[in-house]
Parts: sequence; structure tokens; C-alpha cells
Amino acid sequence: MPAPHRSRLGVIISGSLVDGLSARLEGSESVEDIRVGKFVVVQGEKHEFFSMVTDVVLEATNHKVLVDPPNGDRFFHEVLAGTSTYGTVQLRPMLMLPHDVSEGMRPVKTVPRHFAPVLEADQSDFTRVFGSEDDTHFEIGRPLDMDVPVCLDLNRFVERSNGVFGKSGTGKSFLTRLLLCGVIRAGVASNLVFDMHSEYGWDATSEDGVFVKGLRQLFGTQVLIYSLDAVSSRKRNVAVDEEVAIGLDQIEVEDILLLQEELNLTPTAAESAYLLVDRHKQGWLKALLNMSSDDIKAFAESAGAHAGAISALRRKLEQVARQGFVRENVPAAAIDRMIDHLAHGHHVVLEFGRYRDALAYMLVANIITRRIHRRWVEQTETFLRTKNAADKPRQLVITIEEAHKFLNPGAAKQTIFGVIARELRKYSVTLLVVDQRPSSIDAEVMSQIGSRVTALLNDDRDIDAVFTGVSGSASLRAVLASLDTRQQALVLGHAVPMPVVIRTRAYDAAFYRALGQVETSGAESRRRAYEGVEELFPE
Repeated sequence: MPAPHRSRLGVIISGSLVDGLSARLEGSESVEDIRVGKFVVVQGEKHEFFSMVTDVVLEATNHKVLVDPPNGDRFFHEVLAGTSTYGTVQLRPMLMLPHDVSEGMRPVKTVPRHFAPVLEADQSDFTRVFGSEDDTHFEIGRPLDMDVPVCLDLNRFVERSNGVFGKSGTGKSFLTRLLLCGVIRAGVASNLVFDMHSEYGWDATSEDGVFVKGLRQLFGTQVLIYSLDAVSSRKRNVAVDEEVAIGLDQIEVEDILLLQEELNLTPTAAESAYLLVDRHKQGWLKALLNMSSDDIKAFAESAGAHAGAISALRRKLEQVARQGFVRENVPAAAIDRMIDHLAHGHHVVLEFGRYRDALAYMLVANIITRRIHRRWVEQTETFLRTKNAADKPRQLVITIEEAHKFLNPGAAKQTIFGVIARELRKYSVTLLVVDQRPSSIDAEVMSQIGSRVTALLNDDRDIDAVFTGVSGSASLRAVLASLDTRQQALVLGHAVPMPVVIRTRAYDAAFYRALGQVETSGAESRRRAYEGVEELFPE
């Protein structure tokens, strides 16, 4: 028998395992009270089917009524409602819950019987499915029509690459902050954030123009701020832990090939660059930039290259050399220290300051990530050889915005980001990709994304891309299209037991308190954020 604390919405009248279920609403229920994305429980004989409403339909027993509808008389409407006219809802069963609560959840392998009652899901159902917030489960939001937490399993979240998607203005950055806060508080992974717009380290403004706290203010010296442009950071009253510069000898051909579109490189650019590497090794770029016209001709003759192609490559790579953070000779100490901090459990936000163009962002992110991947691979191989848990590398999550620039079909096959996305947790490095155009990301990479937090998308190609590799996506498309512009998202994938539409958690004073933060003045907040930083960077 249905539990007395749940209200009955209707009964199952048809359906299939592949296409989902159809339920007829009770005559007393208004179709206007049933929203796409709502959760219900279908009471089967042996299981309860936790299901999502994917569509609402108006039906009639006699279609003559629809040909000659009543003239608006309320009495006729009430007479016809529930008898000649009625509403149905389309349901997508997501999980099978045995009646014995001690048994675990199961994937849906069958359907309930005819006329199985459809009940409104209550708080105990959500707690059973999504769990309660604890050390490794983090509340990301609440269902649209209920006040009960929906939690991510953070251990499962960090072991695969993940994505935050949504069109501009839907709050992707705030969703990303929420996720990063959960990972940092739980301590399940280190985080490296390539902060192109200086939004994550220190305070930033919300869509409403309100200043909100950054990760350094919330977690103190657990979070370190590096910057390519320390002057710009200090103008915002952000004390930078260390400034980062890139040496010409740290730039490899693979980094240049990633910039093919930004630099308008020709198809022969790679061939010319590798000829220079064969001759000058790590100093290839410095040697190229110092070549005169005669030097280029002499090199072309001796190496069997085309002098015009070498000259064109030199002109275009001068744009790289003119970047203010690129120097002729730079010790790798700053980047090495950054990587050491990540390896020992700290979190790093790298600000770009005035260098916000795609060329700078892609160049720096690729160079640093390549060095990280190289070290994590070496450490993993050491762990596999010694079988010593102390040698296992720390789980690392790398956050990149404008992810399609690194993971488009052309770049994904040759950049380190494509390698990381495909290898998943093999070397304990995963990505958190943030993008408004998921359709521009390589389909193979999208199929490997473990969990997806998706705000409103309008473009059909982007919606299709989000559901790459997701079964039953046809019914979820309507759910995604019905989201509000802000503070709503569809969460699906490895870190949640089933897809769910949520009101995203507010990033506000209540959230700070939940993280254990106490509201303080600006000066006091700044003092606490930098307390103990000298221990991390001794003289």
C-alpha cells in the first residue's frame, strides 16, 4: 500500500523500458502543478521506481469534445475534467529501489505493472538516493520543488574529468566555485585553476554586482595565488604568492601548434619548427628569433627547408616573444615550486592579469600542464614499481575555462589536455572543463567526461554534445530546455546516482558559514587569508 505521507498523483497506464512510462493524473490534480524535472516514485509490487517527469500531455477520452470545446463556462470545465479530459505525464524511471531499505539501489531493468500508483517523492526518498552531506558528499543544490539537499560524491567526482556547461550569463563561474569549494573542503584532490579573468582567487562580482569571496579568502593559505602579472593583481589589493614567467627554452613545438589558429600558422609550420629543434634542441625558438635573413637562407639550404616558410614562422612567433611574461632566460623555479605545492596537497590559482587574450592563456596553460603531466606520469610509474602507497601521486584537478580552445577536434589529438581527458584517472590527473560551447569540444573527449553540470543551453548542437554517450538522452533534452536562465542546472554522470535538476546552491554568507567561515571585516579577512604564508615561501 502507498505510504500515507506521500500524496498520490496518478497511476501508470502504459509504457516500456526503452520509451519510459505514461501515467494518468488523478482528476483532482492540475497539470499546471506538474513540472518537467519533477521527481516521483512509482510503487511497484517488488520495487519502487524513482522517476523523473519528462513531459506533460493533455488527453481526452472522446475527441469530439476537442472538436467542439465548451465556451468557457466553468461548470462544463469541471464536469469534463478527469472524465472526458485528463492529463498524463511521461516518466523516465532512473533507479529501482527495493522495498527493503537495507538493500542497495539498482539500475532500471524492468517496468512496474499497469495501474501502479504514482506518488510524489518526499525527503526520505531523496535522502535514500542522493545521501546526506558529510566529509565526502557535498551539497550542490536542491530539487526544484523540494527543500532537501542533492549531494555529489566527491571521491567519484575527482577520479574522472568533469564539465560545467551553459550559455553566457547562466552562472558557470559560480557553479565552478561551488565545486572547487567542495573539493577543497573535503581534501579529496589538489586543484590548479587557470584563472583567465581573475575570478577565483580573490573577491569577484556576481551577476547582481555584489562582491563575493574568492577561494583564498575562504580557505586561507591552503590556496596559493600565482600570477603572470603581479602588478595587475596588486592593483586589486591581492597579495601574490609568486610571479610566473615563461622562458623561450620552455616553449616546445607542441605549444606552438596549439596556437595555429591564433597565429595563423601554415601547414608547413610544424615541419619547419621540428627542423629547428633538430639543430638547436631546446634553444630552437631563441635561435629562430635571432636569425637574420642571411641566417635563414643558410639554415634553409643546410636543413633542406624552405626559406620563405622559416621567415613566415619567425614573423608569427615574434607575437609570442612580445608577451610580457615571456623572457629570454627564466629559471623554472616558480613553476617547479607551484607543482611541488600541488603535489603536497595545496591548491593554486594562476591569475593572468592583463594577459587575457587566447594566445597567452593557451600558451601558458599548455606549458604548465605538460610539465605537471610529465611529473605525475613519472610518479605513477614509481608507485607501480614500488607498490608503496607513499609514492602514489596526489589526485589533481585542473580547471580550464574556454575549454574548447584546448579540446576541439584538431587540438585534442595533439595537446596535453586531450591526453589527460582520454586517460582519465590512469595518472591521477583530471580536468574540470568550463565552456559555453560544448559542441566545439571533440566528441571523443565529451564521451569521457564523467559528470556534467549543465545550465541553460539554447543551441541544439550544444545540447546534443552535452548528452554525448548518455543513454536516454532524448527525454532529458526537454528537461534541459526548460531550465531558467540562472541558478538552475541539470546534473548527471559519475558523481550522482541519476540525472537531477536542481536549484543551485547560493554562493553567499550562508554558504561561507557552512564552510566554517566567520564574517569579518575586509582587513581582518585579508590578514587571515595570508596568515602563515611565509612558512610556504621561506627566504
